[in-house]
Amino acid sequence: MRDVDLNLLSIFDTIMTEGSVTKAAQQLAMTQSAVSNAVARMRLVWKDPLFIKEGRGIRPTPKASAIWRDIGLPLATIRETVNPAPFDPATTARRFRLATTDFITYPLWPPLRNLLDARAPGIDILAVPPKVTAIREQLADNEIDLAVGMKTPLGEEIKSKWMFDISFVCAMRRNHPLAARPLTLDSYLMADHLLVSLSGDPVGVVDELLLQRNLRRRVAMTVNSFYGVVDLLASSNLISVVPESVVRTHPRRAEIHAVPVPFEMPIFQSHMVWHTRYDRDPGHIWLRETIIDLCMRLCSARGGECPLAMPLEMGQAVTDEMPESVVFAV
Repeated sequence: MRDVDLNLLSIFDTIMTEGSVTKAAQQLAMTQSAVSNAVARMRLVWKDPLFIKEGRGIRPTPKASAIWRDIGLPLATIRETVNPAPFDPATTARRFRLATTDFITYPLWPPLRNLLDARAPGIDILAVPPKVTAIREQLADNEIDLAVGMKTPLGEEIKSKWMFDISFVCAMRRNHPLAARPLTLDSYLMADHLLVSLSGDPVGVVDELLLQRNLRRRVAMTVNSFYGVVDLLASSNLISVVPESVVRTHPRRAEIHAVPVPFEMPIFQSHMVWHTRYDRDPGHIWLRETIIDLCMRLCSARGGECPLAMPLEMGQAVTDEMPESVVFAV
């Protein structure tokens, strides 16, 4: 490594970022043959194929991904030091990919779109499905720029910022048989349950908490969105543990009966997370600050009826000790 041409590292980084030799050549203002020759030299130096053809694109080998994780942050730091990239949201054209769920997009995307229209018309925001057990890899491999609504920590190379706290309730239709009396643990366990699960796996954080007490429930159905829960609950005998804000802000909230979960359910601390390579990127900083500011304004404008999270009640313990799956399956 000590004899490697530093230009090779820059070309390698661009290929990994663009996911294409052709696009990398365009980005670097080089001919495609020059970039291909550089790739051939890389393969000799690192003794690995590095890139494998896959359809019309390329797929990095495990070694290429490992190298990129090691050099990504140092290269970004060097570029920022030598040639700080200007960023003006009013004139910059840039695309950001955010891994998140409808729990975030439902309340946040409309005001975010309005803000972009007014202040940053060239900025594109793409919502990407989070991979249930691979958020860190999505960030490290540059599949996404930011993940919103996540649990931390996710690794030393992943930075995070707290956004809000999420408390949970047990929800059911207004005239559900269990709505006529206080919900007990026994009646809860005997009911048919609806689970929010992006993976389709019928096991979530509630099941993990119950298992600690040698208890089980029946997950009769799963959905892959939070705001789809209310419509299904309103027309069935299913019950579901969901973030309290989902029930409080849904258009059909009057049809839903929400009660405390009949066992200890920790509050989830929701964060935005990003790779350290983007920590000092001006555009990335602007996006992070914009999202945090929007969250704060949404919650303060509702006077407690925050569309993202409900205010903590007196004596309610906050913890980050919940399984990582809490953001994907409850």
